Amino acid sequence: MKKSVLFKVSFDFANDDDANLADFGGNVSTSMTGNKSFPTPPVDPTLLGTQVDTFDADIQAALMGGMQLKAKKNASRAIVVESLRANGYYVQTVASHNLDVILSSGYYVISTNRAQSPLDTPTITSIENPAAAQLLVRVTPVDNARSYHVQTSTGSSVWADAGIHPQARRIVLPGLTSGSVYNVRVRAIGGSTGSSDWSDPQSHIST
Repeated sequence: MKKSVLFKVSFDFANDDDANLADFGGNVSTSMTGNKSFPTPPVDPTLLGTQVDTFDADIQAALMGGMQLKAKKNASRAIVVESLRANGYYVQTVASHNLDVILSSGYYVISTNRAQSPLDTPTITSIENPAAAQLLVRVTPVDNARSYHVQTSTGSSVWADAGIHPQARRIVLPGLTSGSVYNVRVRAIGGSTGSSDWSDPQSHIST
């Protein structure tokens, strides 16, 4: 009998810069709120959201300079990381064999399958509107990927290059046309074949 694949939650968020960590924490808070797959997380998603809001405010305050404000920001960051770690272990315990359920929590995964070729195909987990004429794309990180190649199209147009991006969790596509619906697809770069297959496309309107 073929064994099911075991997935582990990625804790790489702890290495993110402040802005990306706050963005990731906010997404996890939103994704886990009311999520029936995770009824009893150790840190309530609403509390996590409050912690992220405090951290975000402290990030902005620390831009003014001063050791005291920076120390306060660092303390807020530590609280957010601790809460995300606690809920991440919980998510892994509950859904280690179900990729879709893990991804519904807002966390990303690392597969324990270390086969080198070909690269796994990334999955687009969300597309958002961070600002006017921009899209923010999040995809599942792929083991051994060097970067992520994005293409877009509108209507029945051909796919157009949208750049090579180093991070899976935060791919910003600027310079779009407001009011247009964009189709987005992503592939991982690297591995023995040079790249993975293209992800299933997703569509989103640029505001």
